[in-house]
Amino acid sequence: MSRCAIEDCMRASVEQYLKDLRGAAPGALHALFMGAAEKPLLDVVLRHAEGNQSRAAEWLGINRNTLRRKLREHGLLE
Repeated sequence: MSRCAIEDCMRASVEQYLKDLRGAAPGALHALFMGAAEKPLLDVVLRHAEGNQSRAAEWLGINRNTLRRKLREHGLLE
């Protein structure tokens, strides 16, 4: 999937979310969508890295300690 396809998917999700609110004011959209995107991203990358956190952190372009913190925050670390 290309970057444009991912952006299009996210754009469609935001549009649908706002439509579903039926005029109600949204709140904390950034946290909502970043959290919704981050957890599956971490989960899938870690699985493809065969559980190797150092490799997953490298692929994600973040520090391994940052990865571990994010995994804990999302309940993905035992």
